[in-house]
Amino acid sequence: MLYAISTLLGGTLYLYFRVDVRPELERAGHWHALGFFDLKEHFAAIGLALLPAYWVCWRRPLASEPVQTRTALTSILAFIVWWGFLTGHVANNIMGFGS
Repeated sequence: MLYAISTLLGGTLYLYFRVDVRPELERAGHWHALGFFDLKEHFAAIGLALLPAYWVCWRRPLASEPVQTRTALTSILAFIVWWGFLTGHVANNIMGFGS
């Protein structure tokens, strides 16, 4: 639930990036940074698509059920959250667009 809420809130804040920040990055030729932000968008969408599978796997974990599926889904979602933080917060501040 928190992943979905943070993605929706991030999507509303992302409008600022698309309207104000992205054109500045394009003018300055920071294509690598724009690529990282595009990956962030794609990863967030993949994470949202994985949430139903994540919920099913953790709803009633059975002892006979392989643990690898739960571990893989949790790891993928953790990576997506980590990538989103690094790309959205750290890269934004390094380029001087934060605060």
